[in-house]
Amino acid sequence: MSETPEVLATHEIYKGRVFSVRIDTIRDDGKERQLDIVEHRGSFAIAAVPQDGHLVLVKQYRHAAGQALWEIPAGTAETDEDCESGARRELREETGYTADSMELLCSVFPTPGYCTERVHIYAAFGLHAGPQALEEDERIEVRTVSLDEASKMQASEQIIDMKTVVALLWLARGH
Repeated sequence: MSETPEVLATHEIYKGRVFSVRIDTIRDDGKERQLDIVEHRGSFAIAAVPQDGHLVLVKQYRHAAGQALWEIPAGTAETDEDCESGARRELREETGYTADSMELLCSVFPTPGYCTERVHIYAAFGLHAGPQALEEDERIEVRTVSLDEASKMQASEQIIDMKTVVALLWLARGH
């Protein structure tokens, strides 16, 4: 394996609200090639634990997946937003809950082969209910399940979202 490839050129080909796309020309082991890269400012996901052994899930339609998915609350970072503040904002907006404490479980690159997105997965404890603050286009159902039920939902492919599966694995370890 060689050192980090030399970037010879970068060309942005698309800039959208959530992400942009660029083509990088690199030199690796003396060979030039082009890579398509999706630039994403990052996101947050929250394993909200209202009581020991339980988890808050949200269900919403995901157009790219072509179906409504059960997931832990999550969302994209705002410009210059720190991770914990973003996680707290997303938890409140999607579920109405606020949390006494947040613990960073892990930060992961879901698709590092072509995307810069890094998802920061938090656990939230000491929850207090309140009203959702949904964006105009959001339709989100909120449900609390036991970790055992969530595990069964994952095994039966009712939960197929990667950040939720990762959170379930962390919580199963006793977090």
